[in-house]
Amino acid sequence: MASGSPLSHTSKILIVGGGTWGCSTALHLARRGYTSITVLDAYAVPSPISAGNDLNKILELASFAGEDEDERYVSHRLLEAATAGWLHDPVFQPYFHETGCIVAATSNKARAYMNSPDGPSEADGWIPLRTKEEFRATMPKGVLTGDFPGWQGWWKKSGSGAGWVHARKSMESAAREAARLGVAFVTGDQVGRVTRLIYECSDVKGALTADSKAHYADRTILCAGANAAMLFDMEDQLRPTAWTLAHLKMTPDEAALYRDLPVLFNVERGFFMEPDAEHHELKMCDEHPGYCNWTGTTGTGTGDKSTPFAKHQIPLESEARCRAFLRETMPHLADRPFSFARICWCADTPDRAFLISLHPEYPSLVLGVGGSGHGFAHIPSIGGFIADAMEEKLDERLKHSFRWRPETAVRRDWGDLQGRFGPEGADRVMDFQDIKEDEWTSIGSSAKERASRL
Repeated sequence: MASGSPLSHTSKILIVGGGTWGCSTALHLARRGYTSITVLDAYAVPSPISAGNDLNKILELASFAGEDEDERYVSHRLLEAATAGWLHDPVFQPYFHETGCIVAATSNKARAYMNSPDGPSEADGWIPLRTKEEFRATMPKGVLTGDFPGWQGWWKKSGSGAGWVHARKSMESAAREAARLGVAFVTGDQVGRVTRLIYECSDVKGALTADSKAHYADRTILCAGANAAMLFDMEDQLRPTAWTLAHLKMTPDEAALYRDLPVLFNVERGFFMEPDAEHHELKMCDEHPGYCNWTGTTGTGTGDKSTPFAKHQIPLESEARCRAFLRETMPHLADRPFSFARICWCADTPDRAFLISLHPEYPSLVLGVGGSGHGFAHIPSIGGFIADAMEEKLDERLKHSFRWRPETAVRRDWGDLQGRFGPEGADRVMDFQDIKEDEWTSIGSSAKERASRL
């Protein structure tokens, strides 16, 4: 592949997408001294459709042993960089809450997955949990009041590299620092919404926005998340997939009781984290392999097309799963009305490895996509790897893992669970097309007010 035009710190860099990875990339490039960086997005940071625009995300700064030496190496490099950012970078450090976490499973299949050689162990500081009394003892009296039927799990206490991060504030902090360093954020439905990439001389030379303005650049970095395939033919390497979340409003006394709790995550049921300090809202999710929105065939004609859309409601079946999770863990909250809910999109690659690479046919196009459900934890550092790809500095094992790899999507199984679980009936990739108009939640004005804050 021939390289694009020579790079210098004055080269024009265009980032398409101002979500988690776009903000991280802008920050890292600005820190490296690039002086002409523009981010385009239909929404101001934090975008209401960005997966990172969320109260909180689970974070577990622990090593991961892959199937082979190269996978372990890549995992270690990613983890090492993210850990350094969360613990020491002043842009991100304030938003990491090291509260500890609990991982659990119910079925024999999920238990076997959880207890695999790569999973938690006492040797790594995890405490086994086998009874309802042991689960309840991980939190203050009155929090976990359920019977935990069939649950088995592991607990890693606070101070051990596990907990949660305030996702939206982390993304806002990255964007704020990038802007201070000179990055231009161009946002809005007309001036910031990219309608297509600009192709000239067998290369990508920038992007066109809805106001018909052409934004030319020496390098164009595609960080459009689940929407990337709507702008560029990803050759079936991305499967836009959505998950569902809801908030419960807590009283001030409840918020105080629930403060600094470990994250609780059952790989088949769902998870929750402590309420946020500002609005006293407890976030929870029902766990499942995801929803797609199958609307037709892809541009290559080899698979179905999942089209993302924004919605601040969730299917009623998702609400039912959330409440079933609460009945097993905190039945005193199981019937409380939701204060907010929405669907949250990500994009899975066939092997769930990131796609961070120069494109082999368009030398000025840099891809930074494929978060695959675990991209947000890397916001402190992922932009550095994207910058390395642009500068052609990735080491060979990272370059191989992150490469453009359409061969992995040939005859792709679009219903692949990719190591995810769910309760009976939701242990599959589901389709929003199957949800009728009256089968969504109808959270009232309080949700609208909350959505306006998001």
